[in-house]
Amino acid sequence: MPLTEDAPPSARDRADALEEELRDRICLLDYPPGMRLAETELAEEFGISRTPLRRVLARLEAAGLLVSVHGVGTFVTDLRDEELDQIYRLRLELAQLAATLDPVPPDAALLARFRDIGARAGALTPDPACQRAFARLIMDFVLAQKALSANVPLMDFATHLYFQTARIWLHSLQASALDLTEEMTLFAREVAQVTAALEAGDLQAAALLHRAHVSLSWTRIRQRRLTDPQS
Repeated sequence: MPLTEDAPPSARDRADALEEELRDRICLLDYPPGMRLAETELAEEFGISRTPLRRVLARLEAAGLLVSVHGVGTFVTDLRDEELDQIYRLRLELAQLAATLDPVPPDAALLARFRDIGARAGALTPDPACQRAFARLIMDFVLAQKALSANVPLMDFATHLYFQTARIWLHSLQASALDLTEEMTLFAREVAQVTAALEAGDLQAAALLHRAHVSLSWTRIRQRRLTDPQS
């Protein structure tokens, strides 16, 4: 039976919403690497029992965002430099596949979504207080791109890899290892270029533009790593 607008969310819907919320907190550094998550506090905050909570935590552990240490607790993971580099290399290979594996031309609603992201990107100011909002906007941009291919395994995996790297990028930004003004300018340019390509109906160009910007982001992280090994 189809759900009506008044139908309460299912257990699966609640679990998905909780997973998304915890994932966002990890990626936006509300839960920084190394932080221990207290099951009792989370269960109380979200009004659920610990059994479904543990299922959600297990899913986040499978995604590489958490690690469970027997007898100690569940902790937010970190990425070593070599792990980060491997993920970026894979992201580069996957970025261009969206235009070749089951591409979906954007409809008017999706184009409006990209234009809105572009407007929000243009309105950002290089204020450290805006770093979290900036990271959230990039997340919205990546999630919008999921709709450009009907190949669900591809887009789910590409998004999963993005979530792996997002928190490391934000940490570098907060540690001043990356230039906030430069990052905002480059992101606004990427959104404008990708949106223009989509408006022209050129999904291949949009995918290649996104790939180029992912590559440049990785390059900047590696350059800062060399100049400031502690970042």
